[in-house]
Amino acid sequence: MKKLFLLSGIFLLFASCKKNEAQPALTQDSAINAKVNELYTAYGKSNEAIYNQPIPEDLFSGNLKKVLEEAINASKADIEKVKNSDHPDEKPLIFEGALFSSLYEGFTGYKIKSVRINDTTAEIPVAFEYNLSSPKVTWTDTIHLTNTGKEWKIDNIAFDTIGNSRDLKERLTEFVKSTRQ
Repeated sequence: MKKLFLLSGIFLLFASCKKNEAQPALTQDSAINAKVNELYTAYGKSNEAIYNQPIPEDLFSGNLKKVLEEAINASKADIEKVKNSDHPDEKPLIFEGALFSSLYEGFTGYKIKSVRINDTTAEIPVAFEYNLSSPKVTWTDTIHLTNTGKEWKIDNIAFDTIGNSRDLKERLTEFVKSTRQ
């Protein structure tokens, strides 16, 4: 009985000393899918996250990050301007509606339709739905990513025709212009 116990102990010792195996690298498709999911997990339900945390450098391209920060800073400046004005009850220029989606109300679900990679850029059509109204609204936005050599980053979003903007960069640029008028 002692031998059996000793052999079992030795076997468990060797089994627990299994060498660490490297995890397989993410495929390009799964890395891109992860970026899209990160975007809609962090910013899909509310624009509060835009105001309350720094823009992640690993999610957005430098160009899009710059445009986002410019728009956020313009909004924050207008909030302060209204707060300190003679009419602090006026509504400041803030991001309203879903910033990263064509439909103002946002979405209740989404599905990545495909991943199309062309050298250092990628297009990801994403099917959205909003089912809190009748009839249910469906649309497709296209996420544009760029490969920096180290990782994929979101560079723009082309909105569906149901929206009032052609793409995210245009929407943000128009927002900044509206704060200067």
